[in-house]
Amino acid sequence: MSEASVKSRITTDIDFDREGRQASYLRAPLSRNTSGWGTIEIPIVVVKNGSGPTVLLTGGIHGDEYEGQISISRLAASLDPADVSGRVIMMPAVNIPAVMADKRLSPIDDRDLNRCFPGNPRGTFSEMLAHFMDGVVLPHADISVDVHTAGHSFDSALSTNMHYLPDEAMRGRTMAAAGAFGAPYNVVFWGVDEGATFTSCVERRGILSLGTELGGWGRVNVEGVRIAERGLRNVLRHAGVLAGEPETAQRDGSAGTRHMMVRHQDSFSFAPTAGVFEPRHMVGDAVEAGETAGFIHFVEDVDRPPIELRYKRSGLIWMSAGPGRAARGDCVAVVMTDYAEPTDSD
Repeated sequence: MSEASVKSRITTDIDFDREGRQASYLRAPLSRNTSGWGTIEIPIVVVKNGSGPTVLLTGGIHGDEYEGQISISRLAASLDPADVSGRVIMMPAVNIPAVMADKRLSPIDDRDLNRCFPGNPRGTFSEMLAHFMDGVVLPHADISVDVHTAGHSFDSALSTNMHYLPDEAMRGRTMAAAGAFGAPYNVVFWGVDEGATFTSCVERRGILSLGTELGGWGRVNVEGVRIAERGLRNVLRHAGVLAGEPETAQRDGSAGTRHMMVRHQDSFSFAPTAGVFEPRHMVGDAVEAGETAGFIHFVEDVDRPPIELRYKRSGLIWMSAGPGRAARGDCVAVVMTDYAEPTDSD
């Protein structure tokens, strides 16, 4: 018997087919020293009215990424079923143990939930939760918007993101949904440790998948929250779940979303050794190949000179290092370039 066919250990009293608004919890069993029959409660709100598409909105898959937690919670509290044509499933704090601990990884099993899909119902807490999300929640969805930021790892240019999809029709639909969301940038990227992510499960099921990166540096990004709140409603309008047209003008007066890509490994800059990383650019800055990306400093070693890092590709900064102290192998910058369809020579 496959793991996907094994019944989940997580339960809920939510009826995904019931009309109206339901607010409740997923209850995941967690036996611990002080509670042999304990559970972890994960909030979920479902709003359904008649027929129409189902849009799944998730936040808090990483606990230190706040903009999705705020924007989805606010939408869940305010969405009127009478305004909906279809169904909206809202989970603002999927990885609630990590959310409450303000950590990327779950404090229960020290796992990254977004590297545990499609999960295992008999596995650790993160694997069990991944299995429920993939096998129970996702089959209801037509569109998935998973709201992320760069947490404590980076700062990020305010953007949606998506994988490059070989299916031209789905790629076009996803890029159109990104344009409707209305972040300043949409980043199409290739092959970055993606086999075990939530996005990979969404795509395997043929569901339209859109992600975001809306800030970081371990803080709440004011503009990131605004873009997230507007973007979620924009996607609902784009899907026909809410009436009206998406609002996509940018605060700086520019129109719409600029489509970008991260296609090649030379878009990434990594620390060659441990030290204090001094970046030279902010997210959104234009940079040139060969330009100084920053310096690794060795403040503990008297007279040891810093190491200079240089960009290997020209473009705009998508991600800029978060923590000042970098370990060897840490990514400290990601450069994005304007989107172009791949050619036979790529």
